[in-house]
Amino acid sequence: MNMAQVARRLVSKVRSEFNSSSFFRSHFTYYPTLGTGKKMNMFSAINNALDLALNNDQSSLLFGEDVGFGGVFRFAIGVANTGATAIAEIQFADYIFPSFDQIVNEAAKYRYRSGGLFDCGSLTFRVPCGAVGHGALYHSQSPEAYFAHTPGLRVVVPRGPIKAKGLLLACISDPNPCIVFEPKSLYRAAVEEVPTEYYTSELGKADILRDGKDVTLIGWGTQVHVLLEVAEQAKLHFNVDCEVIDLVSILPWDTNTICTSAKKTGRVIISHEAPFTQGFGSELASYIQEKCFLYLEAPVKRVTGWDTPFPNVFEPFYLPDKHRCLSAINEIVNF
Repeated sequence: MNMAQVARRLVSKVRSEFNSSSFFRSHFTYYPTLGTGKKMNMFSAINNALDLALNNDQSSLLFGEDVGFGGVFRFAIGVANTGATAIAEIQFADYIFPSFDQIVNEAAKYRYRSGGLFDCGSLTFRVPCGAVGHGALYHSQSPEAYFAHTPGLRVVVPRGPIKAKGLLLACISDPNPCIVFEPKSLYRAAVEEVPTEYYTSELGKADILRDGKDVTLIGWGTQVHVLLEVAEQAKLHFNVDCEVIDLVSILPWDTNTICTSAKKTGRVIISHEAPFTQGFGSELASYIQEKCFLYLEAPVKRVTGWDTPFPNVFEPFYLPDKHRCLSAINEIVNF
């Protein structure tokens, strides 16, 4: 059976799965990170991290819509600027935009504009983001690319409980204002054995989750789990060996790990839920084309959301699911 025949079979399978109710419940299969500790979902791991942060730093303040304190937009930057540790929760990424001006024009620039006299380094925003199955246009967006354009910020996206706890604690202790985008579809779906002690995950470092030699697959957040399943299917159906990388950190991002992988495989696919135009995949694709051009066997491909408002009933068509990613692999290896 050639690849064209396999592709036709996959299309038939898509139609079959689309007609089943399971297609609408979730577009990914969760792949846990192995660890030792207490079984927690991502929601519990984040709460555990917050407990540790509050216990370790008496100046810590935790507030937000779900916390019951209120005043996220007017309070966090001022509190952090006085030396306290501010951990602000914004209930949905879609509603971060009223505070966008304060984050990018004040928090991110305090250290620079004051010549190092003042800063907002003890400021962390927790921001639930991404598709959840029924969120529609005001509860499903992934706006990480907006903030990646701003020097002075750190932006990260965890893929599960272990990473969520480590990244959150690393951000809280980092000397720069940080934004943690938490994929809300993982809050309860993601369960791992999470260490109960205090630990941090390195900021600015990508994780290679699966070694491969034929195609590099890059994603972050929930999309990492889509790509892990895609890598299994590509090996099974196409005999294509995919390397899967969780970018983890959007700003700064791990150029060394990405370029090393791109030079090894010669083919790169980037996938994210945000729209195609000016999604953060654009930055990755541009950098890879510039730094790895002579090593590439095909142009860098992107599999993303569409350039439309996030739909409700048509969410399954919008998301970059395993079938769209498998099709991209078929195309790139036959370029």
